[in-house]
Amino acid sequence: MALKVIKRLQLLRQTGAHLCPPGELSRTRILSVPIGEPMCVACLWTSADRCIQRQGCRKLSQPDCGRMSLSTITKDPFYTTGSVSLHKDSVPRFCLSQLHRPTDAEEKAFHDRLVSCSSSRQVLRLLRTVEIMSDTMAAAALHRVADIEQDGISLKDPKVLEEDTLRALCCQLERDSGRLTEAGLVSALLACTRLYVDPWSTLVVRLVSESQERLDRGQMSVGQLCTLGQALLALEGPGCGMLEQLMVQLQRQGPGQWSLVELTAVYRLLQAGVGEEGRYQDLLNAMHTYTVSVTSRMDPPAISSVLSALVVLNQTQAMPLVISLCKQAVRHIPNFRDEELGLVLGALMHFGHSDHFLVEAMERHVPKMTFTSHPETVTKVMQYFGRRNILSLPVFDAVAESFVYRADEYSTSQVARQIMPFGKLGYLPPNAGEVFRKVEAILHARFSHFQPRTLLNLLHSCILVERFPVNFVSKVFNRYFLQQLQEQGSGVDRIVLAQLTQLYMTVKLECPFYEGPRLLPKYRVKSFLTPGRSLETPVDGHLYNYVKTGLVDLLGARTYFASRVLTPYCYTLDVEIKLDEEGYVLPASQIDDIYKRIAVCVDGHKRFTVNTRQLLGKEAIKQRHLRLLGYEVVQVRNSLQPLFCFPSAVNSDFSPSANVLSRAYLYSLGSSVFALYSICY
Repeated sequence: MALKVIKRLQLLRQTGAHLCPPGELSRTRILSVPIGEPMCVACLWTSADRCIQRQGCRKLSQPDCGRMSLSTITKDPFYTTGSVSLHKDSVPRFCLSQLHRPTDAEEKAFHDRLVSCSSSRQVLRLLRTVEIMSDTMAAAALHRVADIEQDGISLKDPKVLEEDTLRALCCQLERDSGRLTEAGLVSALLACTRLYVDPWSTLVVRLVSESQERLDRGQMSVGQLCTLGQALLALEGPGCGMLEQLMVQLQRQGPGQWSLVELTAVYRLLQAGVGEEGRYQDLLNAMHTYTVSVTSRMDPPAISSVLSALVVLNQTQAMPLVISLCKQAVRHIPNFRDEELGLVLGALMHFGHSDHFLVEAMERHVPKMTFTSHPETVTKVMQYFGRRNILSLPVFDAVAESFVYRADEYSTSQVARQIMPFGKLGYLPPNAGEVFRKVEAILHARFSHFQPRTLLNLLHSCILVERFPVNFVSKVFNRYFLQQLQEQGSGVDRIVLAQLTQLYMTVKLECPFYEGPRLLPKYRVKSFLTPGRSLETPVDGHLYNYVKTGLVDLLGARTYFASRVLTPYCYTLDVEIKLDEEGYVLPASQIDDIYKRIAVCVDGHKRFTVNTRQLLGKEAIKQRHLRLLGYEVVQVRNSLQPLFCFPSAVNSDFSPSANVLSRAYLYSLGSSVFALYSICY
């Protein structure tokens, strides 16, 4: 008996070290005992008024647990406001039978009814209709209450745990902890953490103590170990001593011996925090290798779970697994639940992977789900296509149609994230008028609800497709709004300043009737081309070299054109050619007597959507603004076959060294008649 008590004390010191600061334990956890009255040592380590030992303590001779009360825990670092503490128990009582367990059919019927419950009250009514249940059924009921009541890091209604029905159920789990199955034991413990039950309550202490004994025996399955690991993470974090013991047992069997359910459970456990800071990377590598061989047997929940874990664990080296999971996901696109599809698309965005088979499957599925799916799922779809620069007319048109009818139920973030891909890819849907009237109505009704950067992203996306938010620009250029854009202690991000500058330029160039406040000079940038994220796409070096060679042949010398020219209007020209009034090509260094400037846009494949010849929104607005500023814009782009097309209007005696172009040739530069070079590579 003494050895058993010492063992329990060691366990409780391990599990309690992180749950109570030094000094707090002796001050708040030890119960007062009449002088001279014997007391079990283990009682001094619990917050309950009776011993956790099964024999040898005077308090276990009491006929029942007494009454159970609830209290809010505010000192525990792992449980914030809304956590609850369970003490003792109450009536009515349940019979958790292990000798005469409910049949599989009875358990299935119970679980089906449990899933259909949409409120905690319904769960409680269901429990009151059941007299005999298994421990797994009891744990499932607690999990269902957690599903319904969890709200971030607290419960929506903590008073639900004051209900007699739940208190009686918890008391029975506490009293019969030694007779619970491994599955019921670890599931009940996990449910307690999800309900924010006090880690020092007798219920949790008993369940943890019993779990330690079962862990010492080494008889838990992989799935049960993972469930226990999730509970220990919630109780103590990744530094828990029991977790290390658990992971040692988990690795005794290689991933090749695990079922798909167990494999997914281990991924979730590592994702939850066990695998942070690169721990257990060897185990992860072995899991990745094995998972690639079994992806063809994975169902939608498994695919989404593994992809989500790869994102959280930042397994960038596991691209073969990501590609394999993406191929399997194509087969299940119609079968994914909203949350699962969102996780899949989020992972593919994270790893920068796209698949044309996936796009085709999405084009078949999305038009059917835009009116019924969760708004966040529809938003994730648009984010995926926008992030990967994929212009899918079936998807974009379907989302645009649903946006008109559903936008009022969207959050401000979802509104912005659904519109931004239209601007980024420079595409206007057939019902563009209705879409942007809806956007304007939402801005009028909920302007103050938008986060500053979200609002700026939305307005900037509008100008990319020639929709000018004149009614709201004055509010954006307001000093108070500009102050809100500043990051705490770091000023305004450069991309934000670039967006503000381009918004200001758009108003000046395309909305001359605007008379509101102007953007202060300190919020303007000098160039839209910046490293990393930029409002311009850098020139394709390979294509530029071809164009440069052709221009030297055409104009006679390198001095007659300039490259990468920064204009006073923040745009960078790939190539600039200057002409005088007579059509002579002037040296690039000349600054006087310039009659016309030709801006040659060397548009490589990165300036277009990946699956069509649609110019990206930021490149379209650049060319539009350059024309408004007086430039003659000439596009040089990739083509299916090389062409060397020179207009017949060129003087017959023209030679490169003469360095003169006819007036007809001059004006043909800005038309479709002329193409400098069209390169295929």
